[in-house]
Amino acid sequence: MKRALGAISATALAALWSVPAAAAWTLNLREGVTELSREIYGLHMLILWICVFIAVVVFTVMIYSIATFRKSKGAVPATFEHNTKAEIIWTVIPVMILVAMAIPAARTLVKIEDTRGADMTIKATGYQWKWQYDYVDEGVSYFSTLSQASNEARQINSGIDVHAVENYLLDVDNPLVVPVNKKVRMLVTAADVIHNWWVPDFGMKKDAIPGFINELWFKVDAGKAGTYRGQCAEICGRDHGFMPIVVKVLSKPDYAAWLAAQKAAAEPAPADAVPGDAAAVEVPAQAN
Repeated sequence: MKRALGAISATALAALWSVPAAAAWTLNLREGVTELSREIYGLHMLILWICVFIAVVVFTVMIYSIATFRKSKGAVPATFEHNTKAEIIWTVIPVMILVAMAIPAARTLVKIEDTRGADMTIKATGYQWKWQYDYVDEGVSYFSTLSQASNEARQINSGIDVHAVENYLLDVDNPLVVPVNKKVRMLVTAADVIHNWWVPDFGMKKDAIPGFINELWFKVDAGKAGTYRGQCAEICGRDHGFMPIVVKVLSKPDYAAWLAAQKAAAEPAPADAVPGDAAAVEVPAQAN
């Protein structure tokens, strides 16, 4: 029996610490690439170290008391029932700590909800199982669904090795495109059931509720242009696991070019134009 348990444990550890698993294993929050994600990370670390300090002090005193004042050393228990001074101290100190923690936490929470001064507004509408993005002030709108490669590989008996599919289940046909270093206001809602728009690197996660509009904002740091991936984080039905979110952050010139191309593609084609001339324009590659 012991030998069998040892074999099972060894197999589990080997699987846990295999190269792919170890590469993805993290113990902390992502610092992210936005102003808010960095502030949330800093608040998290501040509270963590306060908790660590409290735990060290409490356990040090507790272990010292248990070891020093045990019966085998002849310790005699006190006969008093309470101590007013001690009760005041252990009430006032925790209250002061909580107030000190609440001040930066409240400041961050207020900042998270402050969407004023946005440079652009995008409405994200969740459907089973895709997203629709409407650039409110630009007249650009499109759907974003699971990429064809991932969709084919996920089918039962497809015969496709999912490990060979790049960004399996985390890629889409039309990513959300935004400019770097601009405050983007997102209006998040849904057309059928509750979804959730979540991109970990942005530090933002918001429910998409039918008949209700939630707000969030993000501003990707200068120099952090690139592709960032997330997922619907609310169980929304059969294909919930196949509803990724991809955000492509471009430099300002590249974003302007992409937006102009999308507007041109959305214009009605001339009557004598060949069908397909107004096909969707690809997202330009990020300039080095």
